[in-house]
Amino acid sequence: MAFKRVVITGAGALTAIGNTLPEYWNGLKNGTSGAAPITKFDTSKFKTKFACEVKGFEVEKFIDRKEARKMDLFTQYAMAVVDEAIKNANLPLAELDSDRVGVIWGSGIGGLLTFQEEVRAFAAGDGTPRFNPFFIPKMIPDLSAGHISIKYGFRGPNYVTVSACASSTNAIYDAYTYLKLGKADIIVSGGSEAAVCIAGVGGFNALKALSERNDSPQTASRPYDKDRDGFVLGEGAGAVILEEYEHAKKRGATILGEIIGGGMTADAYHITAPHPEGHGITKVMELALEEAGLKPEQVDYINTHGTSTPLGDIGEIKAIQKVFGDHAYKLNISSTKSMTGHLLGAAGAIEFIACLLALNESIIPPTINHFTDDPELDPKLNLTFNKAQQRKVNVALSNTFGFGGHNFSIIIKKAE
Repeated sequence: MAFKRVVITGAGALTAIGNTLPEYWNGLKNGTSGAAPITKFDTSKFKTKFACEVKGFEVEKFIDRKEARKMDLFTQYAMAVVDEAIKNANLPLAELDSDRVGVIWGSGIGGLLTFQEEVRAFAAGDGTPRFNPFFIPKMIPDLSAGHISIKYGFRGPNYVTVSACASSTNAIYDAYTYLKLGKADIIVSGGSEAAVCIAGVGGFNALKALSERNDSPQTASRPYDKDRDGFVLGEGAGAVILEEYEHAKKRGATILGEIIGGGMTADAYHITAPHPEGHGITKVMELALEEAGLKPEQVDYINTHGTSTPLGDIGEIKAIQKVFGDHAYKLNISSTKSMTGHLLGAAGAIEFIACLLALNESIIPPTINHFTDDPELDPKLNLTFNKAQQRKVNVALSNTFGFGGHNFSIIIKKAE
């Protein structure tokens, strides 16, 4: 059986630094921080009082307000970016074979806000179980893919991956695999998350995972900086239209890039901490290179998981040095979480899109907020600190890792 080629023909983004794909890219190029004091709830008693919130989101631009009430915010975000991605891809919806169009989405937490509010309302009542009839459908992660398929009539493969912060890279890699095997012509993929809420911030504070730099939110996300103190919680979504190459060519689609390989591994070590020797991270990049049929020196840019945590940042960079050897010094490496915050299950999708835009625009988005070198990191590495850099990018690799030890790498190349 001959494997099919899989290309990207459209994308959409919704983040703290831009509510559309062009706005997101401008934010990345300009090194914009999306972090600011939280507006969604009273943070006076919280250790962390800031996050990378989506700003000015108007759900009625994408779905009827009555329908929106049946959706958690993470699903509303999904509907918005899929709308943009479909338009960006110029998909001829009426002409598609809907049985050959699927939706594989990712979300690490799903409807946390809905769960929080329903439980709070119950706890404030007299003990009578009065729950919204949409409580469960709004909360469960798979309804994001369900709502997308219902709106557009897509009847192909349909589900949601849940692998913590690796969820949307998991979804994109699954979609790539189905298309490669000829199981569909088009798959809408990506991820969404909306965990900037009392339970989300409180829960991550309890884990001691979040930065507490309340005096300077915009500089709090500091991947690879000596004084990093945790990640900044983000929210939003990213969507990509993945398409079998011949199908895309036949309809005259603009091809933005091609997925050529990926990998997935487990650390099998700890529920939240990375493996101290980076075994899973090293192996996942090796597997991605092997599937892509590439030598390490053929990669130009790595968008790292780079969350701004003391242990995670070091482990990933050391794994890159192990896999890429001397070529590690010729790579551009950056963490765009320094600008968007950590979108949890949606992180992989927007970072995959950052790689895609780097391929097409020949610009490496920076790692902002670098002030002090970490003595544990080799200063000769190009971590693209503080300012975007011009560079021709033919091949880019995106890393995403999740609590539980889930590791994913995916490689895309420039459209021929």
